[in-house]
Amino acid sequence: MTIADLQTLARYLVDADSTTLTDAQLLIFINKAYERITGKLITHTGNGPWPFGDSNYTTFPTYTMNLTNSTAEYQIDALTTPLTIMAVEVMDSSGNYYPLKPITLRNIRDIGLGQSEYYKTDGKPVEYEKRENMVVLYPAPDNGVSVTLTNGLRIFFLRTADVFTSAQVSTGTKQPGFPSPWHDILAYEAALLYAMNYKKDRVGFLASERDKREQELMDFMSIRAGDERAIMTPKRIRYI
Repeated sequence: MTIADLQTLARYLVDADSTTLTDAQLLIFINKAYERITGKLITHTGNGPWPFGDSNYTTFPTYTMNLTNSTAEYQIDALTTPLTIMAVEVMDSSGNYYPLKPITLRNIRDIGLGQSEYYKTDGKPVEYEKRENMVVLYPAPDNGVSVTLTNGLRIFFLRTADVFTSAQVSTGTKQPGFPSPWHDILAYEAALLYAMNYKKDRVGFLASERDKREQELMDFMSIRAGDERAIMTPKRIRYI
């Protein structure tokens, strides 16, 4: 469904028109629903074989930035609103990327070291820590001896929805970036947000229909990696 279709359906569900439920209001309501659904899809699939990504984006969610000599901390707030980091790589001195192992501050403290004492000597990073809007490399990269500083850090992440803009509302042709059989979820949720103030007798119906469609979408996302066969593995039992 296009954004124009979603607007028409949302208004139909609550007997509204473009005066009582304006384009500007619908843009807020539909984008709110769009981001919520995207967050739920990422939560549902992020650790699976096929993590969800909004199909409206034309490039993979991969960010590359320069490394700086003796600098361990790198801000990630310049990225396209990452919701979760999938992996981090660093380029070695031969120009090849290699993966870093994730670690937490708790892991460092569990081995009896303060954070500033962990990998004190600059070199080839082997681990990274996620903290607030930063990634911290251990050790900090050296000055091009074992790593390449230019475009030397690469971060793979999952991002929020490619939300609609007012210009796209005017054009009316853009569609949500998740499977089309469930696009109408956005219209039902937009109508629900309107009904909570102006059509309270329809709140129950709209919430029920939205939830039913949402569950169908999540069920589909659980099986969409149809080219992979589920294999049962025995559980290891530890005898002490």
